[in-house]
Amino acid sequence: MSDKLFSLTLLSAQLVNSPSLPFVPLQKFRSPIALPPSRIIDLTMAQTSVSPPPLRPSKANTHKYKVALCQLLVSPDREENIARARSRIEAAADAGAMLIVMPEIWSCPYSLEILASYAEDIDGGVSPSISMLSEVAAARKITIVGGSIPEKASGKVFNTCCVIGPDGQILAKHRKLHLFEIDIPGDIKLKESDTFTGGQEPTVVDTDVGRIGIGICHDIRFPELAMLYRSRGAHLICYPSAFNMSTGELLWDLMQKSRAIDNQLFVATCSPARDPNAESDYMIWGHSSLIGPFGEVLAAAGHEEATVIGEIDLSMILSTRHNKIIENLRFTLQIWLLL
Repeated sequence: MSDKLFSLTLLSAQLVNSPSLPFVPLQKFRSPIALPPSRIIDLTMAQTSVSPPPLRPSKANTHKYKVALCQLLVSPDREENIARARSRIEAAADAGAMLIVMPEIWSCPYSLEILASYAEDIDGGVSPSISMLSEVAAARKITIVGGSIPEKASGKVFNTCCVIGPDGQILAKHRKLHLFEIDIPGDIKLKESDTFTGGQEPTVVDTDVGRIGIGICHDIRFPELAMLYRSRGAHLICYPSAFNMSTGELLWDLMQKSRAIDNQLFVATCSPARDPNAESDYMIWGHSSLIGPFGEVLAAAGHEEATVIGEIDLSMILSTRHNKIIENLRFTLQIWLLL
């Protein structure tokens, strides 16, 4: 057998026997994030709460389940927001959803000037928003990706997402890694680091519906994070988000589909609803979505308050990755024939 044919045979065997697509090991990416030196996060060395496993089904051995995206209208009244969220979550559970995803910053308006005044002490147990999520999760035996709320801890304010299990306990807490900054003359200017401190660790969590990676809004712009989650066995990445009108029209749909297609997994985003009467200069884009592993839109909202429910079928991931392996084999053969 010629060296060329032997190499092709070896590569083909590796592809066929691989449970997922081959890609460059994350150790190769030594400068993955364009941040100031003090905020560089080396995702290749970051510690998560689980070791790298293969794709795994839910604890209930359910390969199909319903996920609800609760796109909430947010007011300055925190108690009103909590009551509205509870009602939406309970309705989604009644409709058969086993996983509920909430929006980024749903307990108060997204306005940097006032966010700190709404911050809650999650670790100290003084968090009415998370307490409500825990109560409903335990009562309805569901898993909740709790969007995000402003969290105060150690004299700092974080943009934090809690994942709540069916027993009402916090399974994981993700603090937004990549803080958003934008300055479009005549349009919008925003610098989240004026209010928030960025998190330091990616988050992968085992739940009753399987292994999930968590990102918040601007975290979706960094493909290395999604690659890390895929390598750790996540079948779904949830991105509670609050894109604005400018970035939403340009990037919202593109980013979701890119992360899903790149890694052949599901991506769920959940945004607050757009409030045309809001006094804030930050106008929300909306359009919460569930994207399949081939980039297909499985469920989507408009910009108004709504709850949309889609189905996650884990077999779609396996079939998509298998088809991609076959595609790679065909491409490799074509290249070999041209040599």
